[in-house]
Amino acid sequence: MPFTTENHPDVSAERATETRGFTFNHTMLRVKDPEVSLGFYTKVLGMQVIRELDFPEVKFSLYFLAHLTDNSDVPVSAHERTAWTFSQRGVLELTHNWGTESDAEFKYHDGNAQPQGFGHICISVPDLDAAVAWFDHHEVPYVKRPDQGKIRDVAFIKDPDGYWIEIVEPARLKGLGVVA
Repeated sequence: MPFTTENHPDVSAERATETRGFTFNHTMLRVKDPEVSLGFYTKVLGMQVIRELDFPEVKFSLYFLAHLTDNSDVPVSAHERTAWTFSQRGVLELTHNWGTESDAEFKYHDGNAQPQGFGHICISVPDLDAAVAWFDHHEVPYVKRPDQGKIRDVAFIKDPDGYWIEIVEPARLKGLGVVA
């Protein structure tokens, strides 16, 4: 029997025909300095910038990043790549409001300070120990290392704006949340 969904109150067991083809495309984080943030997400987390969109009339830029497995399908034409970007899964949008990088006092709320709201994004890695060594090499700040706290084998790091990024190795999480 194919998987449909876990059962919870008010969860539809069947997907409405009208929602077929819906895809979670991206989540957005506001960043103070795009140069610093793009450096972190591309050099430290291995993402690629797949599209930049600038809006001079309202003074902001959008940077779309992803972990691509096959670069050969990426359209060369900027117009086609824009449409392609919005058809992908697991995209991160970094939004830069122009001028924030010049304000030494400016800081975005990370979602984890009070009042809490947004929590984190998550990156899956093939080898958590190797990822931790990579982050240590790049002096990435940790919220929690994999051997700390009550939930082991899960790390939380911070990006340049203080947003939390959960780091997991899927194979280590088979027993996560399972009550013995």
